[in-house]
Amino acid sequence: MKLGLGTAALGRPQYINVRQETCDNSDLAEFRKHSFSVLEAAYNSGIRYFDTAPGYGLAEALVVEWLQTKDDKSIEIATKWGYTYTANFDKKAIVHEVKEHSISKLNEQWNFSKQLLPYLKVYQIHSATLETGVLENKQVLEQLAFLKKEHNLKIGLTTTGTNQIEVIKKALTVLVDGEQIFDLFQVTYNFLDQSLLAISKELTSQNKSIVIKEALANGRIFKNKNYPHYNKMHTIVENLAKKHKVGVDAISLKYCEQTIPESIVLSGASNVKQLEENLKMNSFSLSSDEIELLNSFKVAPEFYWSERKKLQWN
Repeated sequence: MKLGLGTAALGRPQYINVRQETCDNSDLAEFRKHSFSVLEAAYNSGIRYFDTAPGYGLAEALVVEWLQTKDDKSIEIATKWGYTYTANFDKKAIVHEVKEHSISKLNEQWNFSKQLLPYLKVYQIHSATLETGVLENKQVLEQLAFLKKEHNLKIGLTTTGTNQIEVIKKALTVLVDGEQIFDLFQVTYNFLDQSLLAISKELTSQNKSIVIKEALANGRIFKNKNYPHYNKMHTIVENLAKKHKVGVDAISLKYCEQTIPESIVLSGASNVKQLEENLKMNSFSLSSDEIELLNSFKVAPEFYWSERKKLQWN
């Protein structure tokens, strides 16, 4: 099963996205119950890789609670540190999350995240950048190396923005006691931002794991009148979806799986129906011509990320 489940949309009633319809997430008890059911449906469909973070509101605590209903050594949980959720489920909040890559934030968040053990297999820096200096912070790196050894974890990082590849290259040079510390890279990748292709073979040759996030480009792969510059792409992707008898989402997920073959691709499904649609990626293959066609929709990372910055929390 190449599909994993990301829990950002299960822990926060709002998320950065292009929404097709509005939904009411104001009843938190109902929201938690709903999110629990998506975790359960994912597990029942064969998904065993679950990605969460303290920055995702309720998500991490929800996963801790959900794991208490399980006894299955094949479950792998990935979590992160570095973002604090601050919106407090207020949809009018101006600031939804705050980034801090300090040793005190690492220790504070680890203190809660360790409840995910023994299912916790991957511990990541949430949205590592060159600007925060986290890849040069000796205290942080030594603590991550300690946790790696102590709990047999893969240490990873997630990337966001125009210089994802630069961050990954820098991370590959980071050594603690003469050994590389980073084993896994969770990277934004889809047929609009294909920058990962520049380094994916290098990562595979170094035996690093790749996890793909935002495979649906925060909803931009779906037809939307606000994005007329993607009309041609929308038409072609919809035609491919019809041909393969799946949704546009499955085409996008399949593209990621086939072009970065060793990866885990994350579903960001916020309900069971979306998850079922995502799982249809396992029912077909794209031809090399179809992949070439999708490759042709690549945009410059600068354009991709400046457009993403304008997306609303909703």
